[in-house]
Amino acid sequence: MDDAAHTTGPAPSPDAALTTDLLVVGAGPTGLMAGLVARRRGLSGLVVDPKPGPTRESRAIVVQSRSMEILDQLGLVAPVLEGAQAAGRIRIRQGGPGVGADFAAAQQGDTPFPGARVFEQSRTERLLADALAAEGTPVRYGHGLVSFTADPSADDGVEALLEGPEGPVRVRARWLIGADGASSPVRHQLGLPFEGVTDEATFCVADLHGVRGIETGALTARFGRQRFAILFPLGEGGHARLIWLHGGAEPDQEEALAGAREDLGIRYARVDWFSAYRVHHRIASRFRQGPVFLAGDAAHVHSPVGGQGMNTGLQDAHHLVNLLADVASGLREPGQLERYEAERRPVALALVRIVDRAFGVIARPGRGTAFVRRRARDLLAVLAPRLLASPVGRRLGGWLGQYRIHYHPVPEGEPLPRWARDRAVGRRLLPTDANREALRAMSWQLHVVGADEAMRPQVPAAMEGPFFDAATDRGTGSAPGADARMLLVRPDGFVAASWPLHAGAAAASEVADALRAYGMTPGPAGPSA
Repeated sequence: MDDAAHTTGPAPSPDAALTTDLLVVGAGPTGLMAGLVARRRGLSGLVVDPKPGPTRESRAIVVQSRSMEILDQLGLVAPVLEGAQAAGRIRIRQGGPGVGADFAAAQQGDTPFPGARVFEQSRTERLLADALAAEGTPVRYGHGLVSFTADPSADDGVEALLEGPEGPVRVRARWLIGADGASSPVRHQLGLPFEGVTDEATFCVADLHGVRGIETGALTARFGRQRFAILFPLGEGGHARLIWLHGGAEPDQEEALAGAREDLGIRYARVDWFSAYRVHHRIASRFRQGPVFLAGDAAHVHSPVGGQGMNTGLQDAHHLVNLLADVASGLREPGQLERYEAERRPVALALVRIVDRAFGVIARPGRGTAFVRRRARDLLAVLAPRLLASPVGRRLGGWLGQYRIHYHPVPEGEPLPRWARDRAVGRRLLPTDANREALRAMSWQLHVVGADEAMRPQVPAAMEGPFFDAATDRGTGSAPGADARMLLVRPDGFVAASWPLHAGAAAASEVADALRAYGMTPGPAGPSA
């Protein structure tokens, strides 16, 4: 890795203070994504972390489809495609050849990156940290947050004190993001409850070599009398990550692996890394307090079995910093900052509710759930391949890949305005060959579906387009051949509004209504495109 990515930076004089738009506390995947999006959107940013450099352990390992789309938008997807172990199937196996279920096939046509990629967190951090360093904003490793002050009723303004290798560093920032993990000092200083439970069982993880019976390109589910486990392929030679829930007491390495060998029939040659800890299922009571925000594990933690955690944090950061950049540029009113919590907290709640409960029932050890596991194994072996091959499989694939997310454009319970009635609104625009370059700009854009020309409506001058996307029907949820319409697309790729086109033009009143809902004012109308 380039040494520049480890730069601690020159220490300011004791009386000086660094000034930045955005202070990001924590240089895990979430914090690094926040810093990189800030850089791309023109915000000055400072990412700090007390650790000496990027994580060396593999930790989170799965990169889902939506995260791949974001990395593609940032121009960073190629190293993941080249270096990751692709996994598009899950094998349900115990004592036989097993039954396969193809979730990548269920995602075909809905994402350019079907299936999951096994790409260790350490490599994800190096990728993002190197990109930041190459763009002149290296992470300040070795710098930990001591304290900060912020008016909880204000939209911006934070004073923070860091401790670095050469002493205290004061920072004045417009906003602060706490991306500092499950034990988040930022969340603790805000005094926000971290609501939820701690699992009774101990979660175990081991990186193994020479594992027998795993299939390249597939996840393998193992069902034992007392345990459930998943094997994730990491590379050639039977290199795999094994994750399972062991029992109530925290075991040492040999005790835990002995249980996996005896109950799950796991056979391997050597162990690279092992860890055991309790799993928390928690979510912060709020994701924002004034100019301070929480993202990633600082805002929500849950079972890692489904390979969703790191991906949710990456999307938190991508969503939030695009919103901050819109406000910083003056395009949107500061009150729009409330959308971060309104849109991202329900995603985290759904993840905790659905994923954790489902895996908790199957994975919890002990004879009391053995019958449930056996029934689950038998049912999954029969139903999973059929479900994934059915129309329901498309939905399941979208939830697993995290691209089937719906952000409600108006508060729940309010009537939908005309511009929000298209099923496309609140869902991400499918990246295609026709629109991929446009979406990489991370700007507000106008996309036209079902027409070859259209009049640019009265929108802010910063909005790009119209772009003509004849192939976006499946991605927006509208039937092929639907009436011509113009889509307002956010920098994160989600559709903010949809306006029917009449004689190539959208109704000015509907355009103005949508812009006001997003804290924007109309601009001059443009010529026909």
